[in-house]
Amino acid sequence: MAARQHGIVSSGQLAALGYSSATVTRWIQAGRLHRILRGTVAVGHAGITRHGRCLAAVLACGSGAVLSHESSAWLWGLHSGCPSDPHVTVPSRGHRRAGIQIHHSTILEAEDLSKCELIPVTSVARTLLDIAGRRGRGLDSLVEKAERRGLLDLAALDSVLKRAGGHSGREPLRQALLMYRDPVFSRARGERLLRALAKTAGLPPPAVNFFVAGHEVDAYWPDLAFGIEVDGWDTHRTRAAFESDPLRIEELKLAGIDVTRITARRIEREPEVVARRVQTLFHRRQHELRSRAAQPRS
Repeated sequence: MAARQHGIVSSGQLAALGYSSATVTRWIQAGRLHRILRGTVAVGHAGITRHGRCLAAVLACGSGAVLSHESSAWLWGLHSGCPSDPHVTVPSRGHRRAGIQIHHSTILEAEDLSKCELIPVTSVARTLLDIAGRRGRGLDSLVEKAERRGLLDLAALDSVLKRAGGHSGREPLRQALLMYRDPVFSRARGERLLRALAKTAGLPPPAVNFFVAGHEVDAYWPDLAFGIEVDGWDTHRTRAAFESDPLRIEELKLAGIDVTRITARRIEREPEVVARRVQTLFHRRQHELRSRAAQPRS
């Protein structure tokens, strides 16, 4: 049993196997068992893995408990760090355990529960909802990682959002998923960044990866001959790109196309600031073209 459970067993499991509390106590004193969290022990040695620590936290909280929040995100591969005190969600109040961050939820349904690495855990959809309620920043990155790992199930997410009631993560998660409801061709990270930028700036959606004047522009508004180039993507990281990109921008400007270059990192780190500046440049371009059209022709 311990081999299947990352080296961990609970007091209840030992009792079900026929071991008395006196026997368990003797084995702990003899070093055959090692207390980890209340009601859980490690078999043979106390050097358990992070998976063992997470499972011990779940077992310590009793029936219906599941790993959740940042701990669940780590287990699903969406978060790089595993909290030292695991997060566990329980169906009823009254739980308090040292070394465990306990959450209470009355809206956990069967579809919100899953298993990963043999550890009871909240589903990816429920995990994203719970994290959305605790932290606004970083949610987009988690959603993107879920997509890359093939774990982003929009139907499951819609279901959990429908049942979320007054959950604080409902609206942030709903907003984070809007970009994933666009047509399939806009799924790439760079395209999503540009579409999100245009939306934040209150601009009409741009044509993405648009060919004009013999060159491809990352985002382009044909009516204004106005475009945005995003530096930092793989296509811009080679030596050849370093040499050719300035020439390409120069040729676009000579063709009458107004192009602005922005780094991907800036869009991610300060989207509202970048959106305001792009909005200003967009409207300035509109004004420039209108003024040019209003001038009398000689």
